[in-house]
Amino acid sequence: MLGPVRAWRGEQELDLGSPQQRVVLAALLLGRGRPVALGELIRAVWGEEPPAAAVSVLRTYVSRLRKVLEPGREPGRPPGLLVSVGDGYAIRVPEDCLDLAVFEQRVVEAKRRYAAGETAAAGELLHTALDAWQGPALAGLPGPLAESECSWLDEQRLTAMETRLDIDITLGRHDTVVPELLSLAARHPLREQLCRLLMLALYRSGRQAGALEAYGRTRDALVTELGVEPGAPLKDLHRRILTADPSLLPGPAPADGPPPRPDPVEYPAARPAQLPADLPAFVGRQAELERIRALLPEDGSPPATLVISAIGGMGGIGKSALAVHWAHEVADRFPDGQLYINLRGFDPTGSVMTPDEAVRVFLDALGVPPQRIPGDFGAQVALYRSVLARRRVLVLLDNARDAEQVRPLLPGSPGSLVIVTSRNRLSGLIAGEGAHPLTLDQMTPTEAFDLLAARLGTDRLAEEPRAAGEIIARCGRLPLALAIVAAHAGVRPGFPLSAIAEEVRDSHGSLDAFAGGDDITTDVRAVFSWSYKALSAPAARLFRLLGLHCGPDIPVPAVAALAGLPPRETRGLLGELTRAHLLTEHFPGRYALHDLLRVYAAERARAEETARERDEAVERLLTWYLHTADATYPHITPNRRRIPLEPPPDGCRPLVFTTREEALEWCETERPNLVGAVHQAAGAGQPGIAWRLPAVLWGFFYLRSHTHEWLDTTTTGLAAARAAHDRAGEAQALADRSAALRDSGRLEEAIGPLREAMSLFRDLGNAAGRTATVANLGDAYLQAGHLRKAVEYTRRGLAIARTTGNVWSQGIALSNLGDAYQRLGRFDEAVDCLEQALTVLRAHDNRWVEGITLDILGTVYRRLHRYDEAVEHYHQALKTHRDIGNRWGEGHTLGNLGDAQLGAGESEAARGSWLEALAILSECDHADAEKVRERLARLD
Repeated sequence: MLGPVRAWRGEQELDLGSPQQRVVLAALLLGRGRPVALGELIRAVWGEEPPAAAVSVLRTYVSRLRKVLEPGREPGRPPGLLVSVGDGYAIRVPEDCLDLAVFEQRVVEAKRRYAAGETAAAGELLHTALDAWQGPALAGLPGPLAESECSWLDEQRLTAMETRLDIDITLGRHDTVVPELLSLAARHPLREQLCRLLMLALYRSGRQAGALEAYGRTRDALVTELGVEPGAPLKDLHRRILTADPSLLPGPAPADGPPPRPDPVEYPAARPAQLPADLPAFVGRQAELERIRALLPEDGSPPATLVISAIGGMGGIGKSALAVHWAHEVADRFPDGQLYINLRGFDPTGSVMTPDEAVRVFLDALGVPPQRIPGDFGAQVALYRSVLARRRVLVLLDNARDAEQVRPLLPGSPGSLVIVTSRNRLSGLIAGEGAHPLTLDQMTPTEAFDLLAARLGTDRLAEEPRAAGEIIARCGRLPLALAIVAAHAGVRPGFPLSAIAEEVRDSHGSLDAFAGGDDITTDVRAVFSWSYKALSAPAARLFRLLGLHCGPDIPVPAVAALAGLPPRETRGLLGELTRAHLLTEHFPGRYALHDLLRVYAAERARAEETARERDEAVERLLTWYLHTADATYPHITPNRRRIPLEPPPDGCRPLVFTTREEALEWCETERPNLVGAVHQAAGAGQPGIAWRLPAVLWGFFYLRSHTHEWLDTTTTGLAAARAAHDRAGEAQALADRSAALRDSGRLEEAIGPLREAMSLFRDLGNAAGRTATVANLGDAYLQAGHLRKAVEYTRRGLAIARTTGNVWSQGIALSNLGDAYQRLGRFDEAVDCLEQALTVLRAHDNRWVEGITLDILGTVYRRLHRYDEAVEHYHQALKTHRDIGNRWGEGHTLGNLGDAQLGAGESEAARGSWLEALAILSECDHADAEKVRERLARLD
């Protein structure tokens, strides 16, 4: 539960089925043995609008879960785990088999020990309890249950972290916790307890100025966002730091001393298992296997130190196959998981994976939420190594370019194994990190014979040993080349091997970039070209065009667009390429080229396709990505102004989506290709696609917090628009870059691009763009705490909207202006603007902003001590929020309603409103939840 929902029987992980089926299991586990009614389960999966067949579908899910949980149950015997109770179900599992229950037990025990003065023991318990988390609670589950429960569970985690950090500081570890506190405080700027701990840790580390700066940042955030000053504890600490209060200095550590760490939790921890599949018939390399096996203890235990094996050799020599085979052989020695990544060190398109991109991929695999990954690369590496601390993992880094690409991906603690493959020797890694080198040469003649025999049969080779020997020699005993020849011969069982050998002999050529030199007697291109010429003409054309694709893999619809063919015909050609071992289907419907084959395909495209044909193919592919991304836009960001697009060319058939979930899943799956498409468009003379693609991905990047990719693509799109002197594109790209900067917390930097965009939109006569940019600039100033400038630009945006007749923007601007006025205490002007805003918003059915505006009006009246009017407006705002499903707005307004009720002397009514607000804001994982808790605590 503390991460993705997973289950084990002994050491075997169970297949829990679809995400919706996992929701049912999660709902039952959260019930802790109590019966969960059928209606409650239906709402957990589908919310308030279930499908007509919801009951039968849910009973199917329960039936499947019973089979998974109790596979040996005899027919007719009642279930023992997932039982029927009334019109619902309950699940009966021991508390120590549920990681959530174990976490809660350890937190309770830690609090008890802390209260009893056993400080070190409490800290150790909390460290162990928090180590059990493998990412956000209930990660990957859809539906209302996940939305409501995961925020509450993550709040428990954050509260436990605060207690643990407090204890660490008490124990004199203030220097150690400063980096973690800096990261947490940046992600939760309104959480005063984190600020208090950070200030104390900095002060005790001799960084008085840093502690005061931390207080200033938090105070500015509280005043700007909430209009309140810090609470008394934070103010008191600030005063004591200013006066250098000696009582703040660390005293002696508590005397109880650290107890031994508790026994491991009796359930398997969630762990990544990313190794590619092993070859079904791996042959040869016995001498090499013996060498690398000797790197690990003979008794089968994990290593006592970090072990690095660097496997080198030319492309196609079998480095990856050997590394994957050995990794599978020893995977069980590393119980905390296996990480795998293709670093694309020698990618023919030049798209080498950067170390920071690789670290983020690993952090994602380890369950770290995107919004919790720091922006600084050094901090990312530190977080990665912290997550792996005290874990034993196997890390396979495939196709590395150099030691600098590898070093940040090495764990910082002992007990793990890192396998690196590269065409370079990685001398720096050998000298600096003690990596054990292994350079692969071509296979021995016996191994090469065994490889062919495994694929073609020993009898066939025995009938023509000379022809088999010639094939092996002309393939240079290169595993990849041998596999291609074997595939060709395998689909022609009637051909004598002598004919196959003759074709190889007659197809002599050279693959210049990957010639084998002294070690390889036959050029690899001869093998590739011979296999290529055996293809049908349509398949050969498709193979050539695949060399123009820039991403790590490609789905069938994108291949169809690249070739300008119908999907059905495309699938048939892809099947022909995979059977010839010229293409790999590494996941159903997704295909990838080996590096050498990609080089060869690109060479053939340059030789056999005209420049116009190549350009048209790339344009179809990039346009497919652009229009398919645009098809996600109304699902992810409804009612937002669309980016104008040209119609797609013939042969380009973008996808369509019916649900928000489908749109988000496609964007997430294609994310590396979408980012690559932006860069390819910029380099291929398609600047319009380079800046439009980040623009249509605005909502996806924002919603999933992919800030790094957002900044990267908007930077590239902006450069492409400027290089093409596309002023309209430049203006849009500037606005998009500003949005990315704001999302990353770089608020001051976000202002400049908006000012440039505003000037460009004005020069272009683009009233809509200018209006939106001026309004965004006002909001940027408001978020950055520049209230007077916020007023200035919001008023300018309002004036432009009135001049252009943009009534929708007028309503939003009036509401924002009223908010700025009320923060400045200019209440009469605030009420005037907000009343005008309501008139406009209601006339054009903008209920989202209507609810927000009613809430701001309530706040104005509350600050004027006109509590009856405040309560009335808050109730109107609540009705509007609930009508449109604005849960955050509902929680925010309930909190304000409680303030008004308390001001009117109705403390019990305030308590009820705050309890409702707390439940909703906890669901949203919003920082205001902590403020509501503090209000409730003061009420008690």
